[in-house]
Amino acid sequence: MKEVYGTLVYLVKKAKFSISIFMVMLLFSFVGYQIMKINLLKNAQNLGDNLSRIYALEQRGNLEFYSVLLSFGVSMVDNTTERAEITEKIMYFFHQVQNLLGEGIVDPYLVMDDYIVALNPWEGDDSYDFKNAVWFRQAVENPGKVIFTDTYTDAVYNKPVITIAGKCSSGAVLAFDIFPENFRFSNIMLESAQGSSFFLCDNQGTLLYAQTSAEDPYDRLLPYVKNLFRRIKNHELKEYSASIVDLKGERRGVYYYEMPNGWTSILTIPFNVILKDLESFRSLFYVLVFLLLIGMALLTWRNVASQSRFERTNEAVQVLGNSYYAVYRIDYELERYEIIKEAAFVRSNLAPSGPYEELLRAVCEHMEKDYLKEYRDTFSIANIRDLVRQNMRDFGGDFRQCFEDICRWVNIRVLFDEAINSKEVILCFREIEKEKQKQLEEHTLLVNSLNKAVQSDKAKQVFFSNMSHEMRTPLNAVINLASLAKSSVQSPLQVTHYLEKIEHSGRLLIELVNDILEISKLTQGKIELNNRRMDIRACLEECLSPFSIQAESEGKSFRVSWELSHTLIMGDAFRITQIMNNLLSNALKFTDRGDSIGVEVSEVSRNEYAQYKIVVSDTGIGMSEEYQSKIFEPYSRENRTFSRPVSGTGLGMPIVKSIVELLNGSIVVSSRVGQGTMFTVILPFLIVREEEAAPAPAEEKEAASGGFLSGKRILLAEDNEINMEVAEEILAMNGMLVEKAWNGREALEAFRDSEPFHFDAVLMDMQMPEMNGCEAGSAIRALPRPDAASVPIIAVTANAFAEDVAETARAGMNAHVSKPINFAALGKLLEKLIAEYRARRPKTEDCGKMRTDA
Repeated sequence: MKEVYGTLVYLVKKAKFSISIFMVMLLFSFVGYQIMKINLLKNAQNLGDNLSRIYALEQRGNLEFYSVLLSFGVSMVDNTTERAEITEKIMYFFHQVQNLLGEGIVDPYLVMDDYIVALNPWEGDDSYDFKNAVWFRQAVENPGKVIFTDTYTDAVYNKPVITIAGKCSSGAVLAFDIFPENFRFSNIMLESAQGSSFFLCDNQGTLLYAQTSAEDPYDRLLPYVKNLFRRIKNHELKEYSASIVDLKGERRGVYYYEMPNGWTSILTIPFNVILKDLESFRSLFYVLVFLLLIGMALLTWRNVASQSRFERTNEAVQVLGNSYYAVYRIDYELERYEIIKEAAFVRSNLAPSGPYEELLRAVCEHMEKDYLKEYRDTFSIANIRDLVRQNMRDFGGDFRQCFEDICRWVNIRVLFDEAINSKEVILCFREIEKEKQKQLEEHTLLVNSLNKAVQSDKAKQVFFSNMSHEMRTPLNAVINLASLAKSSVQSPLQVTHYLEKIEHSGRLLIELVNDILEISKLTQGKIELNNRRMDIRACLEECLSPFSIQAESEGKSFRVSWELSHTLIMGDAFRITQIMNNLLSNALKFTDRGDSIGVEVSEVSRNEYAQYKIVVSDTGIGMSEEYQSKIFEPYSRENRTFSRPVSGTGLGMPIVKSIVELLNGSIVVSSRVGQGTMFTVILPFLIVREEEAAPAPAEEKEAASGGFLSGKRILLAEDNEINMEVAEEILAMNGMLVEKAWNGREALEAFRDSEPFHFDAVLMDMQMPEMNGCEAGSAIRALPRPDAASVPIIAVTANAFAEDVAETARAGMNAHVSKPINFAALGKLLEKLIAEYRARRPKTEDCGKMRTDA
């Protein structure tokens, strides 16, 4: 029994090819069967569509005939003027229609003035409200046309009816009631499709006519046809293979035609009628399968005899698979090769088998010179024998081979398996160009990343070295000048001179810090534009004014030219000023007495978005071409000797470049050593049409006048004694009354314990003990008093980052100022906020009394 089972298993293994052939033939037979089925269904669809179209056209002809008859009757009424004559003629016409169509096919009647002339009068026609009937209204609304109503139930006969009607020129309406039960169709074509059913529906899916092969109950037929109509309208039955199950559970193909008036002609044919020709094919198919099985058995016995000579090749393929483009069996004892899978580049040079040395020579002909020796040493017969003795089952390496002048990386391996043949190995070749290139790219990327890391580390060292020098210079000046000022208290002029230099050094230091913060925010993409309606000329004039004064004091010429058509734009005045400040400060910094500085502002295009061109030029020392290519790189400075010391961080121009690009603009520089420099900036801005300026509120007018801040009460929260002293003194110098709080909790308690509207504003430091500025601001806003929600609170912070500013806004603060405080800017901000605050707060006697008492 075991021998029989083993034999069967062996035969099955050997019959794989025959089984494959059988499965292919079986597949072809199945496909043929399906194709025949599809063709039969498509033919049935063509037949059904044509039949349903013919029936639809037949019914359409009947309806058009009724329409012609009705139009003839309307024309006859229009050509008659006397009522009695109209009645006589129309009755004659009605009888002629009945004789022509047959009795009961249509029920004609004429509505004239307030009475009805009918061929078949009905009881109560004198009281019938025909004016509200659908057919009457449609006929009146469409004079000169014949209208068709949807199917409805007739009030007299209580059965489905369709009314066609037309309006006469005299206002009378002629109508035919058509009963769908009287429709007639020829059955000749329907009989050609055995077992078919035909249905006619109106545009609402109401069954008008039905002809089926069996007597199906009408109450069951209605929902069946309604469902058919719905699926047709949903395009569910468009495909040739679409079908439905009828009331007897029989599957049917559905074919239909939609008439121009919205009616649908539907024909259904049983699938067993459509596919009856396939029964003979099925029997033939079974016979064919039986013959194929016999043929397969015979073919299997034949293949067993010839299968052994393919065994060696199949075993090699089993080991190597299909991932190699060339495979050779090497007998290292006899030093011969046998081709299993041939490489294209040696196809014409090698016999199917031969001495191994010939294979080695053919491969070396396509090997790059740098790899020839390594290949010969690695894949020599002697080396292969040694590696096999060491039980090395897989060895080889990566080499470069050239095919038709194109060199690629290939991996060449020797595979050994003593279970197959202890005296043979498999030599195989696989292309690895993509993998190798990826490996080399990763190596290059790794080297580049290492180089960038080294460069970044060097850049950091240069940056910290520059910053250390740039920060120590003004700090050294501040410390030493402060010492000189203390030792010169008896000489006010000398002290004033030292203080001016201390102030100048302090400004240099804050400019350095601001530049570092600005370049950090720009590189991180944290800068956002604050576009508002502005006058670009007024903004630039305000920016140019101090530079013009400085140039005059230094003996330099400063000229400005304007060529503008539109000055009102949507823009960020702060960023425009930042660009100009950097460009003009450089122009003043690198020019000497007698040199000239020029600013040209022009509008170069005048569409909705205007292009504004700003040229800043000077006749100063200029710069080299080499440095011009690096001027916009951070911390870049030209290594040249100037006639006087020049300070700078190398951050100004990178900031300018970043802001210009943020504004979607461009900047170019041209310069020659000893002749000067010219920067050209082009910025696009949206033009704003001029509008009448709104009159300023009374409080704003008061704020614009001098002395507005005098007498205003300020709550100052600051934990640093020096900062408190400086702020208090400067606020008092401007006439303000200051109440001090040394931390956030004291500020909250001072405001809470004061009378409403006692304080005009609150200056709140952010970093304070017990309660920080944001916590104190939020707590003040939450107090249950009338001024808590609206009193101006200004954050005083040393943090200039966007997230810190956003935190003050979330705490309910109106604005923020950065340390060191620019008291001129603070004064303008206080004037604006207090004026708005006073304009909004209640103007009651009580509030006035509280303010006076305070």
